[in-house]
Amino acid sequence: MNLARLAEAVMLSWGWRRRLIAMAGGAVGALTLAPFGLWPLLVIQFSVAVWLLDGVAAPSYWRRTGQAFADGWFWGFGFFVAGLWWLGAAFLVEADKFAWAIPLGVLGLPAVLAVFPAVGFAVAQLVWRPGASRLLALGGALGALEFARGNLFTGFPWNSYGQALAENSWLAQSASVFGLYGLTLVAVLLGALPAIVITLKARKAGWVLSATGAISLAVLLAFGWWRIPSAPSPLVAGIKLRIMQPNLPQDDKFRPEKAREILDRYLALSDKATSPRTLGLQDVTHLIWPESAFPFLLGRTPQALSRITGTLPPGVTLITGAARAGVALPGEENPPIFNAIQVITREGGIVASYDKNHLVPFGEYLPSPFAVALQSLGLTAFVAIPGGFAASPARAALAVPGLPPVAASICYEAIFPAEILPHMAGPKARRPQLLLNVTNDAWFGQTPGPHQHASQARLRAIEEGMPMIRAANNGVSSVVDAYGRSIGSLPLSSDGVLDTGLPRAIGLTTFSRVGNLLAMALVLMCLGMAVFLRMRRMRTD
Repeated sequence: MNLARLAEAVMLSWGWRRRLIAMAGGAVGALTLAPFGLWPLLVIQFSVAVWLLDGVAAPSYWRRTGQAFADGWFWGFGFFVAGLWWLGAAFLVEADKFAWAIPLGVLGLPAVLAVFPAVGFAVAQLVWRPGASRLLALGGALGALEFARGNLFTGFPWNSYGQALAENSWLAQSASVFGLYGLTLVAVLLGALPAIVITLKARKAGWVLSATGAISLAVLLAFGWWRIPSAPSPLVAGIKLRIMQPNLPQDDKFRPEKAREILDRYLALSDKATSPRTLGLQDVTHLIWPESAFPFLLGRTPQALSRITGTLPPGVTLITGAARAGVALPGEENPPIFNAIQVITREGGIVASYDKNHLVPFGEYLPSPFAVALQSLGLTAFVAIPGGFAASPARAALAVPGLPPVAASICYEAIFPAEILPHMAGPKARRPQLLLNVTNDAWFGQTPGPHQHASQARLRAIEEGMPMIRAANNGVSSVVDAYGRSIGSLPLSSDGVLDTGLPRAIGLTTFSRVGNLLAMALVLMCLGMAVFLRMRRMRTD
């Protein structure tokens, strides 16, 4: 079967066959993401999308839009199930409490997320017309809905289509200009272009479009090649980092009776000599432990804190994830509990804290509109804290002795473009010079989830032009420079320590100046041109 006949077969499909084709086309998109990184398969994913929209046929305008919505929902459902199936692993950590709810995570969440591409398909269908403008319609509509997915209802930009291009180091550099959502627009346009060309009737237009796409891809690759220096990034003098990755089973982290065993493991691993010439903690300036390191409140457990400070050599600073108790407000029985990063020195104990601002819905709290109904079904947040974690009112800077200004983030806070830096107030506020992310991906075991998370965190370094230090309980722990190049890493499901220097930041990028504005301007321009061309055709018909 040649490609034109394949396109016709997709367009003319109907009923359950059409739904299966849509789901299969979307599911292929999961292979473009980490850990697979087969980004050229974007062509299959978006070719199916184009041909489904080409095949929409109904007697009325609004029924055609409804059919496009349905096609987009099945396409998106296939993509999100294939890309997020690993969420089911989290329900098995405490299987007696949560196993019954696996379908909610594995199928329910994808069903909700699929509404966004469904609306994107419907919007594209409203301005769909024969010819090359279909490319603009699909790119603009899906680009706009991906931005909406990343921001509405607290946002969930996990596995946006542009993340596929971030798997290629040269293509990823364009994120320094227009960020994740710009990469998403490019991914849709490049992925859909071959399908448009195959079905164009005018050969000349096909050749022009093909040449434009090839040149655009070459320009993006050339920009990435030019931007990444051939030499390693220079290091900040006098800073020696050690990341400790304990690889603790997730269920152990919830058990207070394991507290002493966990702390013993942390301290022993942290002081591990990695070669005959290393002296453990004597050789480092900063030690980093992962998110939610302890099954207790460190600030209210003086024995544990005393052991830690007594182990730290003079001049060594510990940065660790730890739950932190705030101050109870008048009339409240319990103090708020924050998912925090705490900074500890031998001399001063806990000297600084960062409290998580962007919490994980259903993981760290139940969204208030659904909390009562969900609790009546026996569903609680995965982290069993009465009332859930409290959120910091704003993203704050973290002051760490001996380090440049730090932009800290915990867990999935690192997946949000243009939100990873602290809110800086006042003319004397210093821009951070490094990104710090602590996380606990042990919830998801040896699945694609931790690899996807690490890939998204890496893209923030490229967008902001800063190095990133990442400490994970079971991996992937790493240090990347401002171009997203790995300085060192620890693989998934391993324990050990990573000793590296700290790469320097490279200054403001275009993205760090304008955020998502440039990407959204390009998305709206595509959509606006598609609307204009559609209206012009309607006037001439």
